[in-house]
Amino acid sequence: MNSRIEDEDAAGSGGASGAKRPYSAPALEKGIAILELFGTEPRGLTISEIAQRLNRSISEVFRIIIVMERLGWLSKDPTNDLYSVTYRVLDVAFRATPAQTLSNVAAPVMFQLSSDTNQSCHLVVETGGRATVVHRQENLGPVGFGIRLGTVVDIVTSCSGHVLLAFSAEDRRARLLDGLSVADDIRDRLTRRLDAVRLQGYEMQPSARTAGVTDISFPIFGFDGHVCAALTIPFLVTIDGSQKTGLQETHEILGKAAQDISQGLGWSS
Repeated sequence: MNSRIEDEDAAGSGGASGAKRPYSAPALEKGIAILELFGTEPRGLTISEIAQRLNRSISEVFRIIIVMERLGWLSKDPTNDLYSVTYRVLDVAFRATPAQTLSNVAAPVMFQLSSDTNQSCHLVVETGGRATVVHRQENLGPVGFGIRLGTVVDIVTSCSGHVLLAFSAEDRRARLLDGLSVADDIRDRLTRRLDAVRLQGYEMQPSARTAGVTDISFPIFGFDGHVCAALTIPFLVTIDGSQKTGLQETHEILGKAAQDISQGLGWSS
């Protein structure tokens, strides 16, 4: 029995040549590649498009896609044969990572924040150099501005991204910027901006996406004292009499909400 295990290990690591090779699970690797592909194609893809994008034959991906559909990871639109990722991916990700605890603590605070300001708000975390919206709360009025759950925002230009970078440890910030291949002049300007954000404790700037919107963002800290998320309001001025708070008051309420969430996660200043 032991000799068989040794033989299998030897075969999996290059055998007599002694050259070690990583273990391989081709079907799993293809499945993960398919999920990652959909991250860049939210509109959906046909089986032939998936095969083309991955430089695979249709037969290579067909069975994997059918199994992923059966297990609830993908869904197919019968009108155009486009496959897309289901919300099960987000559900599992939230339950398997600290995002669930973060969202559970943040949800009631964000609801109250939205109620007090009549503004939408969202929660952004950094994973692998990407800033992703993991929770959102729409304002309660008839008109508002919000961002979709799962949206990836630009960590270099966005208000949330600035907060996540500014309050990261210096070595982590450096690694993140190195991984983004930011030009030296842009990096220098960004570093100065991030230093200012850290000093003042928040970021406020015109939206990088939408005219007429001012983004305000505060850091949220975990029990270990490290920044774990950014709480952001895309502040919108209304002219129909529904405006509850101005920009400055909204800024103050948002800062208090971020502090409440941090304390709910076990952080103490």
